[in-house]
Amino acid sequence: MAYAHLHLHTHYSLLDGANKVPELMTKVAALGMPAVAITDHGNMFGVVDFYRNAVDRGIKPVIGCEVYVAPGSRKDRSTVVSGDYERAGNNHLVLLAADETGYRNLSRMVTQSYRDGFYYKPRIDKALLREFNQGLICLSGCLSGEVATAVTAGRTDIARKAIEEYRELFGDRYYLEIQDNRMAKQQTVNKYMMEAAGELGIPLVATNDCHYLEHDDHLAHEVLLCVQTGKTMDDEKRWRLETDQLFVKGETEMLEAFPGCEEAVTNSADIAARCDLELTFGKHQFPVYAVPEGASLDETLAGQARDGLAERGKAGLDEYKQ
Repeated sequence: MAYAHLHLHTHYSLLDGANKVPELMTKVAALGMPAVAITDHGNMFGVVDFYRNAVDRGIKPVIGCEVYVAPGSRKDRSTVVSGDYERAGNNHLVLLAADETGYRNLSRMVTQSYRDGFYYKPRIDKALLREFNQGLICLSGCLSGEVATAVTAGRTDIARKAIEEYRELFGDRYYLEIQDNRMAKQQTVNKYMMEAAGELGIPLVATNDCHYLEHDDHLAHEVLLCVQTGKTMDDEKRWRLETDQLFVKGETEMLEAFPGCEEAVTNSADIAARCDLELTFGKHQFPVYAVPEGASLDETLAGQARDGLAERGKAGLDEYKQ
């Protein structure tokens, strides 16, 4: 089997993804796919559930996340970054853990996105990517990705700059995504990605940004989006994805979608093969604390407790000393 879905949302992409994990694994197994990825929006809530279900079905789980990348600093709460290119909102980016280091780095970035980057969405930034990119494979993302957004805005110069920046960060762990959602904007982006891949020697990967399991589920998914946005189906201005193609397609469907670009399809399985992460459960993993030379753990803890009381102005109170 030469295809694996690497851009896929489960129901842990709250009120957006509609793929229930057990049913997803049943279909992936029926399609004979060797692996499948979880790339939920901005979170890793479903990782353990996904991992266990995949392993139980003999499917290789690829652990990832579709992160939100702030256009500037994740700590900046403005909505528009101005300059030679104005960009409102966040850029989507797919990150996959190739090994344990990548898993730890991805977990760290997602945690930081909630702790100090949350602004409407949990956001990371380029500073975090520079610090924690080791062990991660990067896919350029959907139409909301940094490269695709620049292309559809007619700013191919900005798109090229972004591609070169991500390649500098990830090296041969960076792939340009093409998708089969049959939207006019996507066709423009696909064409650009293919040209850029040839010019810059960056590999392509075909994904499908799966949000639901079967084609017929697209109507139910529209209802789900209405629940998320507080709209009704008869509201002409309601948010919709403008495509009914975001389902879990088989290898044949993916190959037929990209005639002459079959390598982008088979690259998905190659990427999955590069991911070698094994999670262990039932073992305690306590941190190792370093203490000053000649000091014990108890002495160090007592000293830190006294310092903490002093910082809070409570060092002289007997009840706290006790």
